[in-house]
Amino acid sequence: MPALQVLTLNCHMGFDLFGRRFVLHELRDAVRSVSADLVFLQEVMGENALHKQRHARWPDAPQYAFLADALWPHSAYGRNAVYPHGHHGNALLSKFAIRSHVNRDVSIRGHEERGLLHAQLEVEGDVLHAICVHLGLLESHRREQLRLLAEVVAHEVPADAPLIVAGDFNDWRARGHRLVAATGLREVFEQAHGRLARTFPVRLPLLPVDRIYVRNLQAHAPTVLSSRPWTHLSDHAPLCVEVRW
Repeated sequence: MPALQVLTLNCHMGFDLFGRRFVLHELRDAVRSVSADLVFLQEVMGENALHKQRHARWPDAPQYAFLADALWPHSAYGRNAVYPHGHHGNALLSKFAIRSHVNRDVSIRGHEERGLLHAQLEVEGDVLHAICVHLGLLESHRREQLRLLAEVVAHEVPADAPLIVAGDFNDWRARGHRLVAATGLREVFEQAHGRLARTFPVRLPLLPVDRIYVRNLQAHAPTVLSSRPWTHLSDHAPLCVEVRW
């Protein structure tokens, strides 16, 4: 049976917890050390002309391509926020071929831009669906965004297809958790430990904002990466888990 190591991380635009130090090169080393087959990234920059002028080590490639390097030959990017000097969004890095991908705009007009990046991957003859999520800060916005996520799952993912939904849900009170569970998705930390993982803020994780949900997959050994070097590479602690068919 195929087994995949899955990692999800809010990249914080390549800056440390306080947003002062540019740490993308260190972040790349840390992500590579996990040896994940599939990486879900949120708040990853596609382009930023201002930061490129200010930081000598700013890469010429988009951040997701710089992180992928030669280890993940396949990637997909969903542009969520666009501004005069650049853009950022969600990304998927994969060791398996990405057959197709689409980015769903779930932004609430007049507020922060958010998206659902939905990709179909070819894994040893099967099609794996992967949805990278970054939801809003207000509960009313998240409720609407989760409704849209449920529509994508219901209408675009076959009921018997393996599915992973991961990312930054910003749902620290877990009030939207039942809306996700109603789609048949199961959260891997809740399954293993009886509660959601605490990931924010990274140096003293108190809030369960990041999640990994699966359907038609078995999850093993979910882990919160909340020690060095991760405590100095973002404001969120990453999550990883092994999944099997």
